[in-house]
Amino acid sequence: MKETAQQIFDKDARDYLPVFNRYRIVLEHGEGAYVYDNTGKKYIDFLGGIAVNVLGHAYKPLVDAVAEQAGKLIHCSNLYYTQAQADAASKLVKLSGLGKAFFGNSGAEANEGAIKIARKYAHGIDPDKSQIITAWDSFHGRTIATLTATGQMKYQEGFGPLPDGFDYVPYNDIGELEKLMSDKTCAVMLETIQGEGGVHTPEGDYLKKVRALCDKHHALLIFDEIQAGIGRSGKFFAYEKYGVKPDIVTLAKGLAGGVPIGAFIVTDEVAKAFHAGDHGTTFGGNPLACAAANVVLDTVPQPEFLAHVEEVGGYFRQKLEALREKYPSLITEIRGTGLILGAQLTKPGRDIVNEVLEKGAIINCTAGTVLRFIPPLIITKEQVDEVVGILASVLPGHVDA
Repeated sequence: MKETAQQIFDKDARDYLPVFNRYRIVLEHGEGAYVYDNTGKKYIDFLGGIAVNVLGHAYKPLVDAVAEQAGKLIHCSNLYYTQAQADAASKLVKLSGLGKAFFGNSGAEANEGAIKIARKYAHGIDPDKSQIITAWDSFHGRTIATLTATGQMKYQEGFGPLPDGFDYVPYNDIGELEKLMSDKTCAVMLETIQGEGGVHTPEGDYLKKVRALCDKHHALLIFDEIQAGIGRSGKFFAYEKYGVKPDIVTLAKGLAGGVPIGAFIVTDEVAKAFHAGDHGTTFGGNPLACAAANVVLDTVPQPEFLAHVEEVGGYFRQKLEALREKYPSLITEIRGTGLILGAQLTKPGRDIVNEVLEKGAIINCTAGTVLRFIPPLIITKEQVDEVVGILASVLPGHVDA
């Protein structure tokens, strides 16, 4: 029997751990860039499951691949081989130009694996070479190690004692990084584009200078591309836009178009640090998730697909810049690239998000005052116009008189 939204809200309040500030709609199905709630109301989705649904909702090749694989083999132990996993790993290695891939189930697991292999590699050079430097306002996950790596104290409060060996510097500040690094530095771990922290992109040749410092101190460079990767920047890996190659890169979110998966990819040199038993997973890289990932990996890297992201992303940014020019007291800056864009507000944005939702569009506010747009990569200019039109109808009510 289909329940009402209120019945579902009540059940959730009674039975589910209250760790999310949910919006008061019950989503039921989707198609392309649209989702529908259980009353039949239609919403255009410019959050994409938080950068997950890169091919949109109910994308037929993805649905067919998942259904076919589910009918054959959903899971088997990693003690055995599957073609789906071997194919997905091969594609990631080829796309990245790195050496070896490993699959987990989430971004946090991918970052945990990156931290582990970096520490193990550095330990082989010097047992005291353990410092990992990350950026303020970063976000790397919710496990104890990855929330310690996250440079936002609000995520760490109440979970101590936290693991030792993590330090933080301002993003885009090469001088502060240089002061903190030494030959005891194991790795520098950065989001190529900061997502949860408010959509911050690297300035100038910042990432090239980070690479040079890592080389100087024999430290590894880890790029967290869990949100910015999988074509979202207009390149398959965001680091390709900045001409810098990491030693380790992590992925998740869009990698399987909505099926849970995570991955970290390392150079052949770093891969030598791990041996049988040093790492593992029960569910990671299962045939179902890898079958879905193979559809994404066959689709997103195509030149015409990435060109579409660049074109529509550029168009969207122009439209957002026009809103900034019209409401300069409310919107101070537009940041981002491709289809990871943010509008910096002068006030908290949650009320705007709620009003936009009422008018049939799903967006998001991150870092308190940044409207974030991370839609499916298949969106069109017409759909951009739809969302911008809704924003234009809501924003005037939030401009101070």
